Amino acid sequence: MPVTVTHTHGERIRVAADGTELLTYVYAPDPVAFESRKPYVHPLRTLAGNQVSGYRPNDHRWHKGLQMTASHLSGQNFWGGNSYVHGEGYLPRHELVGSMRHDAFETFEVSDDRLDFTELLTWVENGGEEWARERRTVALHSADARTGTYAVDWSIRLTNIRGEPLHFGSPTTHGREMAGYTGLHWRGPRDFTGGQVLSSAGPGTDEELMGQPASEYPWIAFVGEHDDVDAHSTLVFAHAPDNEDSVHASHWFVRSEPVPTVAFSWAFFEEFVLQPGEKFSYRYRVLVANGAWDVDGVERLLRAVPW
Repeated sequence: MPVTVTHTHGERIRVAADGTELLTYVYAPDPVAFESRKPYVHPLRTLAGNQVSGYRPNDHRWHKGLQMTASHLSGQNFWGGNSYVHGEGYLPRHELVGSMRHDAFETFEVSDDRLDFTELLTWVENGGEEWARERRTVALHSADARTGTYAVDWSIRLTNIRGEPLHFGSPTTHGREMAGYTGLHWRGPRDFTGGQVLSSAGPGTDEELMGQPASEYPWIAFVGEHDDVDAHSTLVFAHAPDNEDSVHASHWFVRSEPVPTVAFSWAFFEEFVLQPGEKFSYRYRVLVANGAWDVDGVERLLRAVPW
C-alpha cells in the first residue's frame, strides 16, 4: 500500500496512506521544559483514520503519544513531569527534568510503500551537560488495506558520553512497587481506558501482565473501543528477538485502568549501569490495526511481518 510523506523541516514528519494521515513524528522542541522536551509520535491513527494515541492528557501532561523516555537516569528525569522521590512521593522537581535534543537526520529514505529515517539525538541533563548520544531509527511499513494493518519499527542505540557511569532505573527501583515505567512508552486515548489486554498466553488483565518479563511474553496487545465511531482498534507491542541479548532484561509496564498505557521497560525491577563509552541497543515494533483482534489473529499478523 503506497504512502505519502510530508516533511516540514525543523518541525515534523507526516505519513499518510490512501488519504489518511497515519503518523506524525514531531521533533521540534516542546515549549514546556517541565514536560521533558523530546520527539514524539502524535497523532497515531489506524488505516481507518481512528486515533490511537493520547496527547497531554489532564492526568499526565507529559504523556505524548509514542515516545522514548527514561524515568530515572542518574538522578535526572527524562520522562517528564513530577519526579518520584522515595519517602516523599511525586514532587515537581523542575531541576531534575532533562531533555533529548534533535541534532540531525543521518538518513531519510522514502519509497513507494515505506518511510525509513535515522535520527541523531543528544540526551542533555537539566544543567546543560550532554550525557548520551542516541542513534534512533524509525520506519513505517507494511501497510495492508486487506488486513487493515501497518507497522512502526523503532530502535535505539545509546552511547554514554558523560565521562562517568549512567544509572538507568524506574520508580520501582527507587522504592515504589509495580511502577517500573521507563523506555519506549505509548499513551492511549482516553476512550481506550478499560481496554482489553492480550498476550501469547491469552486474554489477561493489566494486573496480570504488569512486570512480566519480555523473555516469556515477547508481545502484548491492547484492544480499545472508540468514542464517536462504532469501532475498535488494536495495537500490538513487540520486542525484536535480539533484545534478549541487550544490556538488561526487559519487562512490561501496562495499564488499562485508570489510564491506557504500555511501556517497554528496560529497568523495571533493577537498575543497570552503562559505563563511559559503552552503548546499548533495543529494537521494537508497534503494529496498528483496525478492529478488535484476538490472540490467534495477532500471532498470524506477527508472522506476516517478520523482522
